[in-house]
This record gives sequence, structure tokens and C-alpha cells, in this order.
Amino acid sequence: MAFRTAGFPTTAPGYNPPMARSAPALGGWPLVGWAAAVLAPMCALILALVGTGEEGLRMVIRATARTSLALFLLAFTASSARHFWQAPTTAWLLRNRRYLGVSFAVSHTVHLAAIVALATEVPGFGADPFTTIFGSLAYLVILAMTATSFDRSAAWLGRPHWKRLHTAGSYYLWLVFFVSFAPAAVQAAHPTGILAALALIAALGLRVGAGRARLEAPAT
Repeated sequence: MAFRTAGFPTTAPGYNPPMARSAPALGGWPLVGWAAAVLAPMCALILALVGTGEEGLRMVIRATARTSLALFLLAFTASSARHFWQAPTTAWLLRNRRYLGVSFAVSHTVHLAAIVALATEVPGFGADPFTTIFGSLAYLVILAMTATSFDRSAAWLGRPHWKRLHTAGSYYLWLVFFVSFAPAAVQAAHPTGILAALALIAALGLRVGAGRARLEAPAT
């Protein structure tokens, strides 16, 4: 199957542009809608139970950080998991990697909205300059990757540039997540931080391992 507008194959390793065929209800763009449909009531329930003040907003920030991490890891490891395990689940992950990535962008947009709301609610709230720059760049990366997750924008960018953007961007986002969760794992021995850090390390190992396996595979 060819991505005719740009003139390069969609089956190349690491490239997962939009597909022309229709997607099932549990995949494709409806998956993004389902993600939003879960996030909205989740956040509404937290704010209804805890309140719309500082504590409620902080809980929304923590919850969306976790949903964002889960969606990011699924997209981040989809191709590598498929390389090692030829199963229906990994086939579904690879087929829907783009939509999982966009769902991650939706989740992290809600995360940003909660941070902005907290900054408005709590006088003097704010991160240090390094964290602000580090996080702002992450959102620019998310914006660029999301904007190039559509037929026309991906075709306009071209496969080589698309691959560079999404590869470098995904590794930068991995670093942002690791820097965010690792301190809680090391300093406070927080269970969520420990699990998140271990999941991130395992995901990176899976990506590196799949990359090496592809390089070492005999040419066909």
C-alpha cells in the first residue's frame, strides 16, 4: 500500500502515516473520541468529589499525567512490540499507533489546562525557569507531532522529515516523562513514581532492542 501523495511506502519501519481504509469502532479516529470521552468525565468526577480548588486541580494534574503516560507508552512501543511479538494485540497497537499518539496529545492538553487553572487559582504558583522551558518545549513537540498526524501535513513534510520529527520528538517526550516521574521514585519511593520509572525504562529498552534487531537482521 503506498502513500501516493508523498510517493513513499507506508510499510517502512518506523513510519505510520494515515491509512486510507476505514477503521473499526475500537480503532482509528474513534479511538481518539473514546479517549476524550473517558478523560472528560474522569476530570469532572474528580472536581465534583474533591472540589474545583487547589486540591481538586492537583488531583486532575496527577490523573492526567498518568493517562498521558499510559497512552504515550502504548504509542512509543507499538512498533517495537510488534517486531518481537506477532500477535493480534501488537498488530492492533501498530495499526493504531497514530491515534494513540493523538489521544496522548488530548490527555496532555487537559493536563496543561489543569496546570493553567492551578496557576490562576494559587497566587505565586509556578515552576522554576528550567522546568518551564523544558515543559514548554515538550508541548511544542506535541503540537508539531500532532499537526503532522494527518494525510496532507504528513505528505507535505515528507517521509524523511516526518521520521526525524517523530523519532526525535518521541525520545524527547520520553525524557520529559522520566525526569518528571523519576524523582518521586528515587527521593520519596512513591509507588506510582517507581512503576512509572520502571515502565519508561522497560519501554526504552524495548525500543533500543528492536532497533538493534532490525539493524542486525539480514537484508532480504
